[in-house]
Amino acid sequence: MDAGPAPEFSETASGLNYRVLRNSNGRKPTAASTVSVHYRGWLDNGKEFDSSYDRGEPTTFPLGNVVAGWTEGLQLVGEGGMIELWVPSHLGYGERGSPGSIPAHAHLHFIVELVSVN
Repeated sequence: MDAGPAPEFSETASGLNYRVLRNSNGRKPTAASTVSVHYRGWLDNGKEFDSSYDRGEPTTFPLGNVVAGWTEGLQLVGEGGMIELWVPSHLGYGERGSPGSIPAHAHLHFIVELVSVN
């Protein structure tokens, strides 16, 4: 069964681009929430730099302690939902990058599944 075309990306005032891939009426996190997520991240060139799916378990963290693009983007989806994020450099790792995996000024792409909100 064809689910139809993927939704178009929307852009927030900060420049974060997102599209909700799976809606959910679950609880939405705040910047103060601790969340568990499954995710896959890749660069503009398609190179994957991280994946919780490959590790076989979700990652848990305080939402306010990650890059600004995640803090903003994950508040747009409820528990059980899935979102695709295109994070511009200024909402990601900026000029410093993340040595060994993310170059300076890199734009980041993520698919994030919000497993739980606490």
